[in-house]
Amino acid sequence: MADSHHNPRINGHQPPLGREDIAGLLTGHLTQRRQPEPPSPTAPPALAAPAAAVPSARTDPAAVPRLAELPGELPVDWDVIETLQGEVSKQLAARDPQRLMEEADRRALARSLVTTAVADWAAKYAQAHVPLTETQEQAIGTAVFNSMYRGGRLQSLLDEDSVEDVMVDGLRAHVEYLDRPRRTIERVADSHEELISWVNRMARLSGHGERGLTQSTPMVGFRMPDGSRVTASMLTSRPSVVIRKHRLRDTGLEELRMWGTVNPILQYFLRACVQARMNLLVVGDMGAGKTSLLRALGREIPADERLVTLESDRELYLDEPAASGQPGPITYAFEARQSNGEILGDKKAGEVTISDMFATALRYNATRVVVGEVRSTEIVPMLQAMSAGGSGSMCTMHVRRPHAIISRLVQLCTEAGMATEAAHHLIAAAVDVVVYLAYDWDDVKYGGRKHRYVSHVYEVHDVVGEGGRPSVTEIFAPAGPQEPRAVFKNMPSFIGELENKSRFPDLDGAPSFHRAWLTDNPLGAWGGPLQRKGPAA
Repeated sequence: MADSHHNPRINGHQPPLGREDIAGLLTGHLTQRRQPEPPSPTAPPALAAPAAAVPSARTDPAAVPRLAELPGELPVDWDVIETLQGEVSKQLAARDPQRLMEEADRRALARSLVTTAVADWAAKYAQAHVPLTETQEQAIGTAVFNSMYRGGRLQSLLDEDSVEDVMVDGLRAHVEYLDRPRRTIERVADSHEELISWVNRMARLSGHGERGLTQSTPMVGFRMPDGSRVTASMLTSRPSVVIRKHRLRDTGLEELRMWGTVNPILQYFLRACVQARMNLLVVGDMGAGKTSLLRALGREIPADERLVTLESDRELYLDEPAASGQPGPITYAFEARQSNGEILGDKKAGEVTISDMFATALRYNATRVVVGEVRSTEIVPMLQAMSAGGSGSMCTMHVRRPHAIISRLVQLCTEAGMATEAAHHLIAAAVDVVVYLAYDWDDVKYGGRKHRYVSHVYEVHDVVGEGGRPSVTEIFAPAGPQEPRAVFKNMPSFIGELENKSRFPDLDGAPSFHRAWLTDNPLGAWGGPLQRKGPAA
């Protein structure tokens, strides 16, 4: 048996094992590495030496990408994790061949099998290598379990604090954070094929068996087991994957106020709008926090109502209990389904879009409809549901600039086949309030964080105005160049409904929203205490 003190090491660590070494450990027969010959002290210069073969990541230990590049250093190459995963998967299938176990019990069994397999592997590994520490064994076991049930090789990135986006371009990943600069990881996969296999395995784990990244379906989207949203494509120059992590699944308006997205006036105003059954549209640029705000507004819907959510990928989670423990409305969460790539007539086989789900959803007699994001022709049934009795419905929409909101709505309606004039009338009849979110970076003012905030709130009147377009009034808008956040500007025409239909029993016994809260806080209470006078004080 080789002396462990004479084994080569890389950067102070044991060199990663190849597939032959792994197979030997699993079968009890360790394949020994050939030790490099020490250079001869009298050897001539290597100028005339024959050209060496280009090292391969599979044959040259120094060329094998280390997991040390990822958070949570592992002492082995990912081949070890994949092989252990395959071994545990076989054992798990043998113990529960019909998959009759509850998922929680199956995962608990998998954890137990992983612990045993890693311990056995580590004992054989120690026969010819420096023994692993308990911490290293636990890290390997976690990686194996993650490979089976979580994000695999990318999970350590997703587990980092304040991660918002992981963008994979071929073998390289760029990580965007809430509160620190972008980070680049040079290698998160050994090949493009491995990355594609990861995408398809994640799709299966998420219950989206119909979604796969193949030549016939070169674009795919789904959510991961932890709720992160994945979009992947083979149409780019290299296979690419973008993962949007949902850090804030249980947030409400109170948390958004604490983080500076809204101030107390906006918090109470938007809460009153939800309780008074205003139709709300949350808009903004990509990454502005639209889904987080919509989720927070959904948490304000009274428990005695019935709610339907329609999403292309599950992100709102309004059908799950709130972190506060407060009961919510009866909620039916619908999720779209992608095609398997086949075409039947003029429709993709198996595809179910948000537009397709509207007819079924409305038969649930829901008091409100919430659409995660309106991107296309679903805008028409959404607006029709709002205008035909679905008071209190809400959705998000991508809009780059506040002044382009109506134009964007009209554009989507005309793309769905509506005439411009008809689109104007439908928008005026459907939408009551539009909330615009913005964001910026300011190292001095906001502590170096990505600061998301409401910059505008509009009232859309139910009549068309000049040029045949819906009339719009600014309720909140920026105070000026030095204050981009929303402050009160004009009293909404529906203020009476807010005063009569909203309830704030938790706010010092205040019975309802009161218009004096707007007029007594000219700066919107961004920088000072909230003044609450009048009958509601």
